[in-house]
Amino acid sequence: MFVRRLALRDFRSWPQIDIDLAPGPAVFLGSNGRGKTNLLEALYYLSTLSSHRVASDQPLIRLGAASTKITAVAVNAGRELTVDVELIAGKPNRANINQSPVRRPREILGIVRSVLFAPEDLSLVRGDPGDRRRYLDDLLSSRIPRMAAVRADYDRVLRQRAALLKSAGGSMRREHSADGMSALATLDVWDGQLAQFGAQLLAARIDLLADLAPYVTESYRSIAPESQPVSIFYRSSLGDALPIEYSDPLQHNDHADTELLEALLLRELAQVRPKEIARGVCLLGPHRDDVELRLGAHPAKGYASHGESWSYALALRLAGYRLLRADGTEPILMLDDVFAELDRRRRTALAAVAAEAEQVLITAAVPEDVPAELESTRFSVRTVEDEADRHSQLTSFDEDQPR
Repeated sequence: MFVRRLALRDFRSWPQIDIDLAPGPAVFLGSNGRGKTNLLEALYYLSTLSSHRVASDQPLIRLGAASTKITAVAVNAGRELTVDVELIAGKPNRANINQSPVRRPREILGIVRSVLFAPEDLSLVRGDPGDRRRYLDDLLSSRIPRMAAVRADYDRVLRQRAALLKSAGGSMRREHSADGMSALATLDVWDGQLAQFGAQLLAARIDLLADLAPYVTESYRSIAPESQPVSIFYRSSLGDALPIEYSDPLQHNDHADTELLEALLLRELAQVRPKEIARGVCLLGPHRDDVELRLGAHPAKGYASHGESWSYALALRLAGYRLLRADGTEPILMLDDVFAELDRRRRTALAAVAAEAEQVLITAAVPEDVPAELESTRFSVRTVEDEADRHSQLTSFDEDQPR
Protein backbone atom coordinates (compact mmCIF):
# COMPACT_ATOMS: atom_id res chain seq x y z
CA MET A 1 0.00 0.00 0.00
CA PHE A 2 1.00 3.64 -0.34
CA VAL A 3 -0.39 7.09 0.35
CA ARG A 4 -1.09 9.10 -2.79
CA ARG A 5 -1.93 12.35 -1.03
CA LEU A 6 -1.44 13.77 2.45
CA ALA A 7 -3.25 16.94 3.57
CA LEU A 8 -2.96 18.70 6.92
CA ARG A 9 -4.83 21.60 8.43
CA ASP A 10 -3.52 23.32 11.57
CA PHE A 11 -1.31 20.38 12.50
CA ARG A 12 1.53 21.57 14.73
CA SER A 13 3.67 23.92 12.61
CA TRP A 14 1.63 23.42 9.41
CA PRO A 15 -1.35 25.76 8.93
CA GLN A 16 -2.11 24.06 5.60
CA ILE A 17 -0.40 21.58 3.32
CA ASP A 18 -1.56 19.31 0.53
CA ILE A 19 1.16 17.11 -0.90
CA ASP A 20 1.08 14.49 -3.65
CA LEU A 21 3.16 11.38 -3.00
CA ALA A 22 4.05 8.32 -5.05
CA PRO A 23 5.43 4.82 -4.44
CA GLY A 24 9.14 4.72 -3.73
CA PRO A 25 11.30 6.97 -1.55
CA ALA A 26 10.40 10.55 -0.70
CA VAL A 27 12.90 12.62 1.25
CA PHE A 28 12.04 15.71 3.32
CA LEU A 29 15.11 17.85 3.91
CA GLY A 30 15.56 20.73 6.31
CA SER A 31 17.29 21.86 9.48
CA ASN A 32 16.03 20.78 12.87
CA GLY A 33 12.87 22.47 14.07
CA ARG A 34 11.49 23.16 10.60
CA GLY A 35 8.55 20.73 10.80
CA LYS A 36 9.78 17.64 8.93
CA THR A 37 8.91 15.22 11.71
CA ASN A 38 5.42 16.69 11.97
CA LEU A 39 4.58 15.28 8.53
CA LEU A 40 5.52 11.74 9.53
CA GLU A 41 3.83 12.13 12.90
CA ALA A 42 0.56 13.07 11.20
CA LEU A 43 0.63 10.00 8.97
CA TYR A 44 1.57 7.79 11.90
CA TYR A 45 -1.42 9.17 13.78
CA LEU A 46 -3.72 7.98 11.01
CA SER A 47 -2.17 4.53 11.42
CA THR A 48 -2.39 4.22 15.20
CA LEU A 49 -4.52 7.13 16.48
CA SER A 50 -1.58 8.13 18.65
CA SER A 51 1.58 10.19 18.37
CA HIS A 52 5.03 8.70 18.81
CA ARG A 53 6.15 11.90 20.56
CA VAL A 54 3.41 12.92 23.01
CA ALA A 55 0.78 11.11 25.06
CA SER A 56 -2.13 13.51 24.46
CA ASP A 57 -3.65 15.00 21.31
CA GLN A 58 -3.64 18.65 22.40
CA PRO A 59 -0.02 19.42 21.33
CA LEU A 60 -0.89 18.28 17.79
CA ILE A 61 -3.34 21.16 17.34
CA ARG A 62 -1.64 24.25 15.98
CA LEU A 63 -1.31 27.04 18.54
CA GLY A 64 -4.34 29.30 18.32
CA ALA A 65 -6.46 26.80 16.37
CA ALA A 66 -9.54 25.01 17.71
CA SER A 67 -8.90 21.77 15.83
CA THR A 68 -6.62 19.97 13.43
CA LYS A 69 -7.42 17.66 10.54
CA ILE A 70 -5.32 14.95 8.91
CA THR A 71 -6.41 13.53 5.55
CA ALA A 72 -4.81 10.84 3.40
CA VAL A 73 -5.71 9.10 0.17
CA ALA A 74 -4.47 5.52 0.57
CA VAL A 75 -4.07 3.04 -2.27
CA ASN A 76 -4.13 -0.63 -1.32
CA ALA A 77 -4.07 -3.35 -4.00
CA GLY A 78 -5.48 -0.88 -6.50
CA ARG A 79 -8.33 0.21 -4.22
CA GLU A 80 -8.34 3.87 -3.19
CA LEU A 81 -9.79 5.14 0.10
CA THR A 82 -9.81 8.64 1.57
CA VAL A 83 -9.53 8.69 5.34
CA ASP A 84 -9.42 11.65 7.70
CA VAL A 85 -9.45 12.35 11.41
CA GLU A 86 -10.23 15.65 13.10
CA LEU A 87 -8.88 16.40 16.57
CA ILE A 88 -11.01 19.00 18.35
CA ALA A 89 -9.85 20.72 21.52
CA GLY A 90 -12.09 19.75 24.43
CA LYS A 91 -14.35 17.52 22.32
CA PRO A 92 -14.33 13.93 21.01
CA ASN A 93 -12.32 13.32 17.85
CA ARG A 94 -14.15 12.65 14.59
CA ALA A 95 -13.19 10.52 11.59
CA ASN A 96 -14.45 9.82 8.07
CA ILE A 97 -13.93 7.20 5.40
CA ASN A 98 -14.61 8.50 1.90
CA GLN A 99 -16.23 11.55 3.56
CA SER A 100 -18.75 9.37 5.42
CA PRO A 101 -18.59 9.68 9.23
CA VAL A 102 -17.72 6.61 11.27
CA ARG A 103 -19.10 5.99 14.77
CA ARG A 104 -15.68 5.84 16.40
CA PRO A 105 -12.30 7.05 15.12
CA ARG A 106 -10.79 3.61 15.72
CA GLU A 107 -12.85 2.28 12.80
CA ILE A 108 -10.28 3.84 10.45
CA LEU A 109 -7.47 1.68 11.82
CA GLY A 110 -6.00 -0.63 9.21
CA ILE A 111 -6.65 1.67 6.24
CA VAL A 112 -3.21 3.25 6.55
CA ARG A 113 -0.53 0.93 7.91
CA SER A 114 2.89 2.30 8.71
CA VAL A 115 6.05 1.57 10.66
CA LEU A 116 7.99 4.54 12.01
CA PHE A 117 11.59 4.51 13.20
CA ALA A 118 12.62 7.66 15.07
CA PRO A 119 15.29 8.79 17.56
CA GLU A 120 12.70 8.41 20.34
CA ASP A 121 12.85 4.65 19.75
CA LEU A 122 15.88 4.36 22.02
CA SER A 123 13.28 4.37 24.78
CA LEU A 124 12.18 0.91 23.60
CA VAL A 125 15.46 -0.38 25.01
CA ARG A 126 16.36 2.14 27.68
CA GLY A 127 12.94 3.41 28.72
CA ASP A 128 10.15 2.30 31.01
CA PRO A 129 7.91 -0.76 30.48
CA GLY A 130 5.17 1.54 29.18
CA ASP A 131 7.27 2.29 26.09
CA ARG A 132 7.54 -1.39 25.25
CA ARG A 133 3.87 -2.07 25.98
CA ARG A 134 2.95 0.75 23.63
CA TYR A 135 5.22 -0.67 20.93
CA LEU A 136 3.43 -4.02 21.19
CA ASP A 137 -0.07 -2.56 21.34
CA ASP A 138 0.44 -0.17 18.40
CA LEU A 139 1.75 -3.03 16.29
CA LEU A 140 -1.11 -5.20 17.50
CA SER A 141 -3.74 -2.61 16.49
CA SER A 142 -2.10 -2.18 13.11
CA ARG A 143 -2.07 -5.94 12.55
CA ILE A 144 -5.51 -6.65 14.08
CA PRO A 145 -7.52 -3.40 14.13
CA ARG A 146 -10.29 -4.83 16.34
CA MET A 147 -7.77 -5.05 19.20
CA ALA A 148 -7.97 -1.27 19.52
CA ALA A 149 -11.52 -1.73 20.84
CA VAL A 150 -10.29 -4.32 23.35
CA ARG A 151 -7.60 -1.92 24.54
CA ALA A 152 -10.15 0.86 24.89
CA ASP A 153 -12.50 -1.38 26.88
CA TYR A 154 -9.68 -2.53 29.12
CA ASP A 155 -8.54 1.04 29.79
CA ARG A 156 -12.11 2.08 30.60
CA VAL A 157 -12.56 -0.74 33.11
CA LEU A 158 -9.12 -0.05 34.58
CA ARG A 159 -10.02 3.60 35.26
CA GLN A 160 -13.35 2.66 36.85
CA ARG A 161 -11.78 -0.04 38.98
CA ALA A 162 -8.95 2.24 40.14
CA ALA A 163 -11.47 4.85 41.25
CA LEU A 164 -13.44 2.18 43.12
CA LEU A 165 -10.31 0.90 44.88
CA LYS A 166 -9.59 4.37 46.20
CA SER A 167 -13.18 4.71 47.36
CA ALA A 168 -13.14 1.30 49.03
CA GLY A 169 -9.90 2.02 50.83
CA GLY A 170 -11.15 5.33 52.17
CA SER A 171 -14.50 3.89 53.26
CA MET A 172 -12.99 0.86 54.98
CA ARG A 173 -10.76 3.12 57.07
CA ARG A 174 -13.79 5.04 58.39
CA GLU A 175 -15.73 3.84 61.41
CA HIS A 176 -18.92 3.19 59.46
CA SER A 177 -17.85 1.05 56.56
CA ALA A 178 -21.14 0.27 54.79
CA ASP A 179 -19.91 2.23 51.80
CA GLY A 180 -16.74 0.19 51.87
CA MET A 181 -18.64 -3.08 51.87
CA SER A 182 -20.74 -1.87 48.97
CA ALA A 183 -17.60 -0.92 47.06
CA LEU A 184 -16.14 -4.37 47.72
CA ALA A 185 -19.22 -6.03 46.28
CA THR A 186 -19.02 -3.82 43.20
CA LEU A 187 -15.35 -4.72 42.82
CA ASP A 188 -16.34 -8.30 41.99
CA VAL A 189 -18.15 -7.03 38.88
CA TRP A 190 -15.19 -4.90 37.79
CA ASP A 191 -12.77 -7.76 38.48
CA GLY A 192 -14.74 -9.90 36.05
CA GLN A 193 -14.61 -7.26 33.33
CA LEU A 194 -10.92 -6.54 33.92
CA ALA A 195 -10.15 -10.25 33.64
CA GLN A 196 -12.29 -10.60 30.51
CA PHE A 197 -10.72 -7.76 28.53
CA GLY A 198 -7.31 -8.24 30.12
CA ALA A 199 -7.21 -11.89 29.03
CA GLN A 200 -8.03 -10.93 25.44
CA LEU A 201 -5.29 -8.29 25.38
CA LEU A 202 -2.79 -10.57 27.12
CA ALA A 203 -3.47 -13.46 24.74
CA ALA A 204 -3.09 -11.21 21.70
CA ARG A 205 0.21 -9.81 22.99
CA ILE A 206 1.58 -13.29 23.69
CA ASP A 207 0.65 -14.52 20.21
CA LEU A 208 2.09 -11.38 18.64
CA LEU A 209 5.39 -11.75 20.48
CA ALA A 210 5.68 -15.37 19.36
CA ASP A 211 5.27 -14.30 15.72
CA LEU A 212 7.57 -11.31 16.16
CA ALA A 213 10.49 -12.95 17.98
CA PRO A 214 12.14 -14.65 14.96
CA TYR A 215 12.06 -11.37 13.03
CA VAL A 216 13.68 -9.52 15.94
CA THR A 217 16.49 -12.09 16.09
CA GLU A 218 17.00 -12.04 12.33
CA SER A 219 16.88 -8.24 12.08
CA TYR A 220 19.37 -7.73 14.89
CA ARG A 221 21.76 -10.30 13.40
CA SER A 222 21.69 -8.50 10.04
CA ILE A 223 22.39 -5.13 11.68
CA ALA A 224 25.02 -6.21 14.21
CA PRO A 225 26.41 -9.60 13.18
CA GLU A 226 29.40 -9.28 15.51
CA SER A 227 27.23 -8.66 18.58
CA GLN A 228 25.76 -11.17 21.03
CA PRO A 229 22.41 -12.72 20.02
CA VAL A 230 19.21 -11.15 21.29
CA SER A 231 16.06 -12.67 22.74
CA ILE A 232 12.73 -11.35 24.02
CA PHE A 233 10.39 -12.53 26.77
CA TYR A 234 6.97 -11.51 28.04
CA ARG A 235 7.01 -10.55 31.71
CA SER A 236 3.49 -10.58 33.15
CA SER A 237 2.23 -9.21 36.45
CA LEU A 238 0.86 -12.74 36.88
CA GLY A 239 4.43 -13.81 37.61
CA ASP A 240 5.03 -17.53 37.89
CA ALA A 241 1.30 -18.17 37.47
CA LEU A 242 1.73 -17.51 33.74
CA PRO A 243 2.72 -20.73 31.92
CA ILE A 244 6.37 -20.68 30.79
CA GLU A 245 5.39 -21.24 27.16
CA TYR A 246 3.53 -17.91 27.31
CA SER A 247 6.56 -16.08 28.69
CA ASP A 248 9.07 -17.49 26.20
CA PRO A 249 8.05 -16.95 22.56
CA LEU A 250 10.32 -19.80 21.44
CA GLN A 251 8.21 -22.26 23.46
CA HIS A 252 4.85 -20.89 22.32
CA ASN A 253 3.57 -23.00 19.43
CA ASP A 254 -0.17 -22.38 19.56
CA HIS A 255 -2.67 -19.60 20.26
CA ALA A 256 -2.81 -18.45 23.87
CA ASP A 257 -5.81 -19.80 25.76
CA THR A 258 -7.98 -16.76 26.60
CA GLU A 259 -10.20 -18.71 29.01
CA LEU A 260 -7.17 -19.94 30.94
CA LEU A 261 -5.75 -16.43 31.17
CA GLU A 262 -9.09 -15.02 32.33
CA ALA A 263 -9.27 -17.63 35.09
CA LEU A 264 -5.69 -16.86 36.16
CA LEU A 265 -6.40 -13.13 36.28
CA LEU A 266 -9.54 -13.65 38.38
CA ARG A 267 -7.70 -15.91 40.81
CA GLU A 268 -4.74 -13.58 41.22
CA LEU A 269 -6.97 -10.49 41.49
CA ALA A 270 -8.73 -12.09 44.44
CA GLN A 271 -5.41 -12.76 46.16
CA VAL A 272 -3.99 -9.30 45.62
CA ARG A 273 -7.17 -7.38 46.51
CA PRO A 274 -6.17 -6.45 50.11
CA LYS A 275 -2.97 -4.87 48.85
CA GLU A 276 -4.83 -3.05 46.10
CA ILE A 277 -7.36 -1.60 48.54
CA ALA A 278 -4.61 -0.54 50.92
CA ARG A 279 -2.71 1.23 48.16
CA GLY A 280 -5.68 2.35 46.08
CA VAL A 281 -4.19 1.17 42.77
CA CYS A 282 -4.59 -1.77 40.37
CA LEU A 283 -1.57 -4.02 40.89
CA LEU A 284 -2.39 -6.75 38.39
CA GLY A 285 -3.14 -6.81 34.67
CA PRO A 286 -1.63 -6.19 31.24
CA HIS A 287 -1.13 -2.51 32.14
CA ARG A 288 1.71 -3.60 34.45
CA ASP A 289 3.41 -6.05 32.08
CA ASP A 290 6.72 -5.67 30.27
CA VAL A 291 8.69 -7.07 27.37
CA GLU A 292 12.13 -8.12 28.54
CA LEU A 293 14.85 -7.52 25.96
CA ARG A 294 17.98 -9.55 26.45
CA LEU A 295 21.40 -9.21 24.88
CA GLY A 296 23.21 -12.48 25.33
CA ALA A 297 22.57 -13.50 28.95
CA HIS A 298 21.97 -9.94 30.17
CA PRO A 299 19.07 -7.48 30.15
CA ALA A 300 19.66 -5.02 27.33
CA LYS A 301 18.56 -2.12 29.54
CA GLY A 302 21.59 -1.05 31.54
CA TYR A 303 23.91 -3.50 29.75
CA ALA A 304 23.80 -2.71 26.03
CA SER A 305 26.12 -0.03 24.70
CA HIS A 306 24.78 3.01 22.85
CA GLY A 307 25.40 1.32 19.50
CA GLU A 308 23.85 -1.96 20.64
CA SER A 309 20.80 -0.09 21.96
CA TRP A 310 20.36 1.63 18.59
CA SER A 311 20.68 -1.72 16.85
CA TYR A 312 18.11 -3.29 19.16
CA ALA A 313 15.64 -0.45 18.67
CA LEU A 314 16.09 -0.63 14.92
CA ALA A 315 15.67 -4.43 15.00
CA LEU A 316 12.36 -4.08 16.85
CA ARG A 317 10.99 -1.67 14.24
CA LEU A 318 12.25 -3.69 11.30
CA ALA A 319 10.79 -6.83 12.88
CA GLY A 320 7.39 -5.16 13.02
CA TYR A 321 7.73 -4.06 9.41
CA ARG A 322 8.70 -7.56 8.25
CA LEU A 323 5.89 -9.16 10.24
CA LEU A 324 3.28 -6.92 8.62
CA ARG A 325 4.75 -7.73 5.21
CA ALA A 326 4.61 -11.45 6.00
CA ASP A 327 0.92 -10.99 6.80
CA GLY A 328 0.40 -9.73 3.25
CA THR A 329 0.40 -6.02 4.07
CA GLU A 330 2.97 -3.64 2.59
CA PRO A 331 3.20 -0.93 5.26
CA ILE A 332 4.62 2.53 4.65
CA LEU A 333 8.11 2.74 6.13
CA MET A 334 8.93 6.09 7.75
CA LEU A 335 12.45 6.96 8.86
CA ASP A 336 12.68 10.12 10.93
CA ASP A 337 16.17 11.61 10.91
CA VAL A 338 17.82 8.33 11.83
CA PHE A 339 20.54 7.83 9.23
CA ALA A 340 22.73 10.51 10.83
CA GLU A 341 22.68 8.49 14.07
CA LEU A 342 23.81 5.23 12.48
CA ASP A 343 27.26 3.98 11.53
CA ARG A 344 27.94 2.73 8.01
CA ARG A 345 26.94 -0.89 8.67
CA ARG A 346 23.63 0.03 10.24
CA ARG A 347 22.94 2.62 7.53
CA THR A 348 23.56 0.00 4.87
CA ALA A 349 21.30 -2.56 6.55
CA LEU A 350 18.48 -0.05 6.98
CA ALA A 351 18.86 1.26 3.43
CA ALA A 352 18.61 -2.28 2.06
CA VAL A 353 15.25 -2.80 3.78
CA ALA A 354 14.00 0.66 2.81
CA ALA A 355 14.90 0.12 -0.83
CA GLU A 356 12.47 -2.83 -0.93
CA ALA A 357 9.56 -0.90 0.59
CA GLU A 358 6.68 0.09 -1.66
CA GLN A 359 6.75 3.56 -0.10
CA VAL A 360 9.32 5.03 2.26
CA LEU A 361 9.24 8.53 3.73
CA ILE A 362 12.50 9.90 5.08
CA THR A 363 13.48 13.06 6.94
CA ALA A 364 17.03 14.34 7.10
CA ALA A 365 18.87 17.55 7.86
CA VAL A 366 21.14 17.40 4.80
CA PRO A 367 21.16 15.31 1.59
CA GLU A 368 24.41 13.62 2.61
CA ASP A 369 22.59 11.85 5.47
CA VAL A 370 20.46 9.86 3.01
CA PRO A 371 21.97 6.82 1.24
CA ALA A 372 22.22 7.37 -2.51
CA GLU A 373 19.90 4.46 -3.36
CA LEU A 374 17.07 6.18 -1.46
CA GLU A 375 17.34 9.61 -3.07
CA SER A 376 14.20 9.92 -5.16
CA THR A 377 11.60 12.64 -4.79
CA ARG A 378 13.05 15.34 -2.58
CA PHE A 379 11.28 18.16 -0.78
CA SER A 380 12.65 21.10 1.15
CA VAL A 381 11.05 22.03 4.46
CA ARG A 382 11.68 25.52 5.76
CA THR A 383 10.27 27.97 8.27
CA VAL A 384 8.46 31.11 7.14
CA GLU A 385 7.79 34.09 9.39
CA ASP A 386 5.23 36.79 8.70
CA GLU A 387 3.28 39.30 10.76
CA ALA A 388 0.83 36.64 11.92
CA ASP A 389 3.06 33.76 12.99
CA ARG A 390 5.89 31.37 12.23
CA HIS A 391 5.04 28.23 10.27
CA SER A 392 6.41 25.46 8.07
CA GLN A 393 6.44 25.52 4.29
CA LEU A 394 7.20 22.84 1.72
CA THR A 395 8.84 23.33 -1.67
CA SER A 396 10.56 21.17 -4.24
CA PHE A 397 14.15 20.65 -3.15
CA ASP A 398 15.49 21.60 -6.56
CA GLU A 399 13.48 24.82 -6.58
CA ASP A 400 14.89 25.72 -3.18
CA GLN A 401 18.54 25.44 -4.22
CA PRO A 402 20.58 28.53 -5.18
CA ARG A 403 21.19 28.93 -8.89
